[in-house]
Amino acid sequence: MLYICNVRNNDMNNKTIFSDIDGTLVHQVLFENIDPFTSVALPGVVEKMTEWFKEGHHIVLTTARPEVLRSITIQEMDLLGIPFHQLVMGIGRAERILINNKSGNKNGTDKRATAVEVEKNGGFNGYF
Repeated sequence: MLYICNVRNNDMNNKTIFSDIDGTLVHQVLFENIDPFTSVALPGVVEKMTEWFKEGHHIVLTTARPEVLRSITIQEMDLLGIPFHQLVMGIGRAERILINNKSGNKNGTDKRATAVEVEKNGGFNGYF
């Protein structure tokens, strides 16, 4: 089983990475058709997520999947080898907006938030 916890290294260089699941990490299917044993990780996903996890970045998976699918989702990520620290379920399917401040250095110029939109069911290759 993957190491899943809410404790993180407070290294200032470690990022918090938020990632949607369906159509972003795995091939999207209807919720009622989710089967952790037939789920398919998209190209480059396992490698990049594992790299980020090993580098100490905090990985938060987000999904519109209902809470009733939590154990199936955890099993699916485990079987696919996609590591994470937290799983936030039941979020809306509409646009997701990340809001963060610019502080970090005294000029406030450190980049503190980034958004990357990948093609649905396309994977990570060519993005990172």
